Amino acid sequence: MDDRAMRTIAETVFDEHDRAITETRTQLLDDIVRLGALFARAVKNGNCIFFMGNGGSAADSQHLAAEFVGRFQKERRGLAAVALTTDTSILTAVGNDYGFDAVFARQVEALAKAGDVVVGLSTSGNSPNVIKALQAGKEAGAVAVGLTGRSGGKMAAVCDLCIKVPADVTARVQEAHALIGHIACLLVDEEAGGV
Repeated sequence: MDDRAMRTIAETVFDEHDRAITETRTQLLDDIVRLGALFARAVKNGNCIFFMGNGGSAADSQHLAAEFVGRFQKERRGLAAVALTTDTSILTAVGNDYGFDAVFARQVEALAKAGDVVVGLSTSGNSPNVIKALQAGKEAGAVAVGLTGRSGGKMAAVCDLCIKVPADVTARVQEAHALIGHIACLLVDEEAGGV
């Protein structure tokens, strides 16, 4: 492949990214603001935000939890957030004893309470382990939030708020999820940063 062909591919990716982000802004701004308000209310009330996903969405979950516990842009106290993707002893024990579909639900069952927010990231919206955890969160009285791709998949029916990025390519959906997460973090900084 020559440099010109590679440049064409790179430009196509930028075009897809720009389109996904523009459509996300146009179609989902109210939902993104609602997400920021949910997060702010939870941390103001001393509740916790739980994040989970598989693969790249697991990495995004860890990234977002770190923004709350560490800091985003403003200096503030740490805010309660947990990525359910990080404890290999729990993941392997639950996966071995109950199956991979239970790795997040079991943690939500043990940790979540009313007023918490349980966030599932899944580009397809069809990850069984994420769906089961969202259901467990609702049973505990937590708010169930989904970040998905265009269709919302099966998660859409389970979530109190499902933010469906209007894109079909996994990478573009994940890029939008990162931006949505950063906007929500900034809104929390502005609304609840002094808690």
